[in-house]
Amino acid sequence: MDKDLDTTTRSCALVSPTSCNDEWLETDGWGGYAMGTAAMVRDRRYHGLLMAAVDPPAVRHLLVAGIEVWLEVDGRRHRLSAQRYQPGVTEAADVPHVQFRAAPWPTWEYHLGTEARVTQEIFIPAGSRATVVRFALVEGPARATLHVRPLLAGRDAHDLLRLPPDATVEQAGDGVVGIRCGGHLVTIRGGTWRDEPLVYRDFRYEEEAARGFDCTESLASPGVLRFEFDVAEREAVIVFESGAPSVRGDIRDWVRLQRRAERARRATFESDLRRAGDQYVVQRGGGLSIVAGYPWFADWGRDTFIAMRGLLIATRRYRDATRCLVEWSHELSRGMFPNRFPDRASVVDEREYNSADAPLWFVVAASELLAASDRDGVPVAPGDRRLLEGAILGVVGAYHGRTRYGIRVDARDGLLAAGAPRQQLTWMDARVDGREVTPRSGKPVELNALWINALAAAASLDSQWSDELRSSRRSFTSRFWNESDRCLHDVIDVDHRDNAVDSTMRPNQILAIGGLPMAVVEGARAAHVVESVERHLLTPLGLRSLAPNAAGYVGRYEGGPSVRDGAYHQGTVWPWLLGPFVEAWVRVRGDGPAVRRAARERFLEPILAHLRVAGLGHVSEIADGDAPHTPRGCPFQAWSLGELIRLDESVLRVRSDDPEASAR
Repeated sequence: MDKDLDTTTRSCALVSPTSCNDEWLETDGWGGYAMGTAAMVRDRRYHGLLMAAVDPPAVRHLLVAGIEVWLEVDGRRHRLSAQRYQPGVTEAADVPHVQFRAAPWPTWEYHLGTEARVTQEIFIPAGSRATVVRFALVEGPARATLHVRPLLAGRDAHDLLRLPPDATVEQAGDGVVGIRCGGHLVTIRGGTWRDEPLVYRDFRYEEEAARGFDCTESLASPGVLRFEFDVAEREAVIVFESGAPSVRGDIRDWVRLQRRAERARRATFESDLRRAGDQYVVQRGGGLSIVAGYPWFADWGRDTFIAMRGLLIATRRYRDATRCLVEWSHELSRGMFPNRFPDRASVVDEREYNSADAPLWFVVAASELLAASDRDGVPVAPGDRRLLEGAILGVVGAYHGRTRYGIRVDARDGLLAAGAPRQQLTWMDARVDGREVTPRSGKPVELNALWINALAAAASLDSQWSDELRSSRRSFTSRFWNESDRCLHDVIDVDHRDNAVDSTMRPNQILAIGGLPMAVVEGARAAHVVESVERHLLTPLGLRSLAPNAAGYVGRYEGGPSVRDGAYHQGTVWPWLLGPFVEAWVRVRGDGPAVRRAARERFLEPILAHLRVAGLGHVSEIADGDAPHTPRGCPFQAWSLGELIRLDESVLRVRSDDPEASAR
């Protein structure tokens, strides 16, 4: 993968900012972030400069939504920011030309004709929980004045403010301003503060409107920061921080130091993909976790265990992977892990133990970590190894009838059954008005591919599981094969009725051939499955969740929440499934260097092009099933990027023992 892959340059005519609505992301390693568009217009309720994780890595609150900026040169005022208001009126920047780039962090270059050239940068120093905004007068007159007005929210990330919040200045002096807003203290460092309270009403967020949500908001601005540019001082820096200030000394010196350090840190990553993947790794308790996606997801069990295989294990970050899995091990309950933690402040423990596959993905990730770290000579500490091995065996043991929601091994065939009323236990978990869109009660195909891989992991630790592994695999091969369509059933024993089958063409069957350490189906049958999935489900951005010729297919993921939920697994494309598919495609062709090279050219090039749109440098959560496969959902998704990294660094890597390796 090219380290300097150019995914990030944009030229934006900000008089029409909606032409540049691709999004940038800066994260703090705690679950907080800054996020916005290349055109600077905030299109989501989640866009802002300081989104703080008040209970890391979840329960995020938006403190600083944005800024109003203008530059005074020789008595003339040039607006450097852009806002959109109801009913869709854009107040654009008063700048003839702006160029944007997203690496190493979001940077705008404003060309004010012959008068001046100004750059603006936004970055978060790793682990700091502070957002830095830096302006520099690169070219221009000897003197100019920059004015920056913060727009404050002080609300939960998911909410909107119909009325502007109370924003009270508690401290102003010595270059430090403390403002109490929505019960939160926001600290602002830099410039000269002037109290000048204003209310900004009726901002409009177009992406929220398109998704069928409330889309207007009012914000507070208690004052203005002023910076004087002269011959000696050509930069202005602002640091926004949640809570009391942690920065000491001269703020400009601190920013210069952090800017150098952060640039150097980001340069240490061996590829753009690795650097992007690091943004999902966050602190949880005394260990680590992985945020499922920005801006609205926290760390979800299933997503964490799938994503970490690419983000941490394939990239050989074994110690970080260990910290992540050990932290999650403490959450094990009756063989299950919470698939979701509460993402709003609450006194009630709302952990949701409602995923039958998340524990099996944990087993796969933990087993891979132990094997890879041993292979590469980075052994896991004995205490951590015992904990992970105990969790692997604990999950497999509990799935023999000692856990929740009817999850149990059927003694007759050794396959895993799951399902209970009003519970979606597999990854196809959308609900509309309390109704499951894709009810898959019974024995889902990917759940059993995962189960057999979990048995293999357990058997490697305790031989008592070896016989069950062999018999379960035989049952899978005979019971899931759909001879008439030459592929696999999606669910057997549907609703726990013997021999009832659901043969809907869905992508879940691909996990029986690729995406897991052990291929459950091999030979001619595996080749038929891959061919069927490729013919019906493959798109440049991943696999459709339902074949276009199937009843209920929905080709576009758009409209209000219930309409979109109804389309979520009814044809919508999922990029994370490209990983299992490409691995299956390679496996059935013999996994030689020529096959891997062909797979790179055929399947990776389109998804790499996607890095240049939507969430810049990242991979979206989903896309439309119909061409042109418009990216949808969360623009920064961990398992989508993780599977791309796993393909690049593991499945399709150039190996030292390849006959053609030295030639390349």
